[in-house]
Amino acid sequence: MIVSNAAPAFVVHVVDDDPAVCSSLKFALEVDGFSVRTYARSEDVLAADLSGGCMIVDYNLPGLNGLDLLRELDRRQVHLPAFLITSNPAQHVRHRATAQGVAIIEKPLLGNQLSEAVRDSFVRSGHC
Repeated sequence: MIVSNAAPAFVVHVVDDDPAVCSSLKFALEVDGFSVRTYARSEDVLAADLSGGCMIVDYNLPGLNGLDLLRELDRRQVHLPAFLITSNPAQHVRHRATAQGVAIIEKPLLGNQLSEAVRDSFVRSGHC
């Protein structure tokens, strides 16, 4: 029997209802060396095992918006570093994100901003 002392995998959970966005984020993050799981609906995320990792969540999701999804995860005692991706967020969205401790990364996603933010969240959590 082999016993591993390795920490559980640190996974990037990407939530976006646009399949092209999910696919491109998955590809880009995997190229940067991350393990990625994608979800198209809030219900899929709420039913998933989210132990370890961080979240990249689009604000404009069908049903629960991204911040409501993250609030529901918090209510369920699922606390992962999270990044909200959205275009031109309204002031009330910025205030809610700040109050929830969620960083906003605005679309279009340029350069390595998202990858660097994810890597920093791994480092802060002690998984890198």
